[in-house]
Amino acid sequence: MYAVVDIETTGSRPGDDRITEIAIVVHDGEQVVDSYTTLINPERAIPYQISQLTGITDEMVRDAPRFPEVARRIVEMTDGKVFVAHNVRFDYSFLKAEFGSLGYNYQRKTLCTVRLSRKLIPGLPSYSLGKLCESIKIPIHNRHRAYGDAEATAKLLDRMLKLDQSPEIGLYIEGEIKAQTLPPRISRDQVLALPEAVGVYYFLDERGHILYVGKSVNIRSRIIQHFAMDYKSRKSIEFKERIADITYELTGSELVALLLESDEIKRLKPPFNTAQKRTGGAFWGIYEGVDKSGYLTLRVDRVGSKEEPLTTLENMQKAQNFLYRKIEQFGLCLQKCNLHKTGGPCFNYHIRKCNGACLGKEETEPYNERVAAAIQSFSFSEENFMIVGPGRHRAEKSVVCVESGIYKGFGYFEPETMGDDLAGLRGCVKFYAHNRDIQKIICGHLRKNQKDRLLRYQLDGEELAPLA
Repeated sequence: MYAVVDIETTGSRPGDDRITEIAIVVHDGEQVVDSYTTLINPERAIPYQISQLTGITDEMVRDAPRFPEVARRIVEMTDGKVFVAHNVRFDYSFLKAEFGSLGYNYQRKTLCTVRLSRKLIPGLPSYSLGKLCESIKIPIHNRHRAYGDAEATAKLLDRMLKLDQSPEIGLYIEGEIKAQTLPPRISRDQVLALPEAVGVYYFLDERGHILYVGKSVNIRSRIIQHFAMDYKSRKSIEFKERIADITYELTGSELVALLLESDEIKRLKPPFNTAQKRTGGAFWGIYEGVDKSGYLTLRVDRVGSKEEPLTTLENMQKAQNFLYRKIEQFGLCLQKCNLHKTGGPCFNYHIRKCNGACLGKEETEPYNERVAAAIQSFSFSEENFMIVGPGRHRAEKSVVCVESGIYKGFGYFEPETMGDDLAGLRGCVKFYAHNRDIQKIICGHLRKNQKDRLLRYQLDGEELAPLA
């Protein structure tokens, strides 16, 4: 049994917008056996452009039932049936959100007629409901109203169910139900063929353009999670609809996957990645100094001088907030961090979070040790080291190189032939750009006490000498 559903809404975001109309057409696999439709009072104004599209106005829904009044009928009509819709994630996500606001976990098996029609009726110019029905001569009465679209979707389903009476059609539809969360152009076999290994993955559109770059310690599992999400906005639904292919690059090392992902996002600028896209230099930095009393100091200043910052951030506010967090974490003095400009004890001294460095009461040695620990937590300034981790197969290792506090890149080598030859390891490294995101990734990895080996060395020209 199938419950073919269509809804009209006040907008495209299931978490924020509301349903204004719903229609349910029940199909038993042979014919339509029941139907239900009603306007729903969304308890908010319907935007003008939505009324222009659907014809549903505030006046029409003013005396209509609210969703809680029709919820039981919806549950009963869809109970034990496959939830069918054209672009099913949209309609299903809205109903889940509406039921969720009532404290009810609405769960149904789903079937998307977009996916099904792409497989069973290939080669059409468009698979939008209107153009698809026009291509195969299914009339739609009252387009963009719930019952008109649900009725057309039910006819489309009926047409596809009767395309082939062999037993294989039932097995095929069952497979599509199991693949309910996948994008229309992605098959279950494609997902099952993905590796359960660490690396970077790419979502591509039908022209091969990269839409999104991600990383995971288990590529297949992460991608399944991607597709299982209830999409909350029109943009996220569009993203899923545009995915036509998935490629990947195995890295063996989670650190290398993070570094490669960050570089790829900056290089490719995928339209559906939001984080780590910036490529230009940051404008504010955290700087280290020492005052006349021998206390180590920190300050926020604009990047641009010859002095090298310990780390960089996008603007002054973010840099100050970053420094405030380090002050709180390591018990530092606001005055010695140049965030208390007036004379006398700093504010933290009054609330017993500063031991009195601002008054000269705390010895310089213990205070400076805490400053050094704070610096170490976000910087690897002036250090030369390599991080040796797992490779893409058992006979291989990965290596990440940092020299003079600057990330140089990563590469791969075989320990049996290379051993601990620092110059040889360095020669395996492929150059990648250093930036604030990369520095945060490496510092975070070092703080986690990973099992990776850390090889420190001195650099004298091109000569590398190991440090104990």
